[in-house]
Amino acid sequence: MRQGVLVLYLSTSALDSPIVGWARYDGTGRTSPTTGDSDEPPYESGVEALRDGWRLIQAAQLIPPCPGREYDVSFLKHEFFFEQIVDASEP
Repeated sequence: MRQGVLVLYLSTSALDSPIVGWARYDGTGRTSPTTGDSDEPPYESGVEALRDGWRLIQAAQLIPPCPGREYDVSFLKHEFFFEQIVDASEP
């Protein structure tokens, strides 16, 4: 058994909000996805990933911006980590 990891950056802290960035990692070694290798996100939202069998293992901590910094551009803050356990012996 191997772990697949999916990192989704959503437009808000809600799991049903649209995806604005993503990264995938394949613990089986069958594929070698990289960030930016697709123009289309793997799902429309985090809820769609849950429906496809991904398990949510970490959600972004909600930290309010400092007064006066509400519109600063920085890292993507609504980050969610998902995992899927895959049988590595299956093709």
